Amino acid sequence: MEVKIERENAVVTAYLIGRLDTPASLEIAPQVNGLSADAGGKVILDCSELSYISSSGLRIFLTLRKAAAEKGGKIIVRNISNDIRNVFMMTGFLNLFEIQ
Repeated sequence: MEVKIERENAVVTAYLIGRLDTPASLEIAPQVNGLSADAGGKVILDCSELSYISSSGLRIFLTLRKAAAEKGGKIIVRNISNDIRNVFMMTGFLNLFEIQ
């Protein structure tokens, strides 16, 4: 799992690449904590290269959403595949995030 982060003005884009399973969730935790610090603005999670997401990965999304809600920011999930869209639909995440 790889996360590439770009910051431009008040917008932070995180490109999620690979499989976001339990081991990957633990591996990227420090980067996610950094994104939580930016959650007062706009954080875009680009999932165009995300091939899989587990419950641990979904928890990361929820952690960021909570940080954004506390700070008045916004989390946008962009470019999800049909498989990940189905996971979001089954878990109710489609209603929790702005999906682009």
